[in-house]
Amino acid sequence: MEATTTIRVSRRTRETLREITQTSGYSVQEVVEQALELYKRRQLLEATNAAYAALQDDPDEWSALEVELEAWDLTLDDGLKGV
Repeated sequence: MEATTTIRVSRRTRETLREITQTSGYSVQEVVEQALELYKRRQLLEATNAAYAALQDDPDEWSALEVELEAWDLTLDDGLKGV
């Protein structure tokens, strides 16, 4: 079993966790871990979206990306099946 620690949360958060655990069947630790994983993924997607938006603002860089993507698209027709 992994070592654990205690964290402070507001009463409102504690009640929300209690409600979720009662309806989901997951432990508080599992709910917190799943929530943090989803939050981390959302942050990654938001950062990726922001980077693409910034890239689109630079016509030269956006054009270079499109050229690179076209080159990668050619690899899709490599004759390999099921790989």
